[in-house]
Formats: sequence, structure tokens, C-alpha cells
Amino acid sequence: MDQVKIGSFLKELRKDQNLTQENLAEQLNVSNRTISRWETGNNMPDISMLIVIADFYDVSIPEIIDGERKGENMNQETRDTAIKMAKYSQNEVKTGKQKVIGFLMSVFGIFIIVSALAIFPNDSSWGSIYSVFGSIIMIIGVYFITKSVLVKRNLRMLSVIGCVILLFGIFTISDYLAVTQFNQVPRFSYEKSYSSVNPDEIIHKTLFYTAVQKNIGTEYERVEIIK
Repeated sequence: MDQVKIGSFLKELRKDQNLTQENLAEQLNVSNRTISRWETGNNMPDISMLIVIADFYDVSIPEIIDGERKGENMNQETRDTAIKMAKYSQNEVKTGKQKVIGFLMSVFGIFIIVSALAIFPNDSSWGSIYSVFGSIIMIIGVYFITKSVLVKRNLRMLSVIGCVILLFGIFTISDYLAVTQFNQVPRFSYEKSYSSVNPDEIIHKTLFYTAVQKNIGTEYERVEIIK
């Protein structure tokens, strides 16, 4: 493929239409520099732009690639093939973008979760709020990744559900270990109230157990699971 020959042919076609590079750039919705690079052979139009140029000049794609006229009309089969190739190329680009977006969102979500758990103490509700927020971003990212990789919708949904279950398990286990091993209050409790028996104790209720915080603010402060 002779890019210089192709460029000369494109230049010839433009002049046959009595168009300047500026006029053509306006028609094709590209920059003057792009037209110039095509016509000097420094660059080539992509497949989708080849279809537009072929239609505009009423030539075939093989004629443009060969850099010379061979017939009056663009072969329909060649046109159809080129259109399919362009659609395939556009789909590949879209899929690639989805993967990148999904990966970046997943990483950002994990970063928010880790930062929330590291920065905010267990008794601060902000830690759980930011952790949930980060989880939502991560799950959306996982969905974008699976959408670009898995064809079947059921498999994509299973992947997302699996991610939700995994995060839920991690938060539950980390909370349980914080209480039993590090004497800390559960971060993901859905209800916190003072004990009716002993007002100096705070009861933290989670989905799987209830923890009580005793001797608050003293050196004997401890957290115990009561059920």
C-alpha cells in the first residue's frame, strides 16, 4: 500500500471537486491538518472515515487504497464489508473503554474503602458510610468490566451479586474480628442504643450478633458479644 500514492489520489479527488483543504475539512468534520496529512501520505484515514470519503467522492474503497480510479461506482459488497468492519472496530473501541472505566472505578472504590477503614475509628459512622459508598463505586466498576467480557446477562448479574456477597462477608468478618480480637465496637451496626439495665453501657446491634460496650472512657473499657 503506497500512502504517498493514496495521498496524491485524495488530493486529485479534492481538486476535481474544486474544494480547498479548508472546505473539505468542514465537509468531513475534521481539521485542516488532518486533510493535509492524508494528502501528503503522512497519515491514513481510518476505516470508518474511508467509507465517508468514498461516499463523498463517489469512488470505491479499493480505488482509494490503490490510489487510482478503476470504476464509476463503489461495489456494494465492498461497501457492506467495510461498514461491517467499521462497526466491529467501533465496538472494539467501546468495549476497550468500558474495561478501562470499569477497572478505574473498581480501583477507586477499593481505595475509598481502604481509606475509610484506615482513617475513621470504629465508633465513627463516617467509616461505614464511606465504605458503603466505595463499595457501590467498586460494584459499578465490576459491572462495566463484566459487561465488556461476558456476553450473557445472567453471568454478568451473577458476577455483580458475587461481588456484593464478597464485600458483605469481608465487612462482617472484619467487624467480628474487631470486636473479639481488638476490643473495638462493630463498625457496621444498624442500631446503637444505651442499655436499659445499665445506662453506662452502649448496645450495638448487627445482623448476626449484638455487642455491648462497657466501662466507656475508662481503662477497663471493653466490648463483648452477648448474643
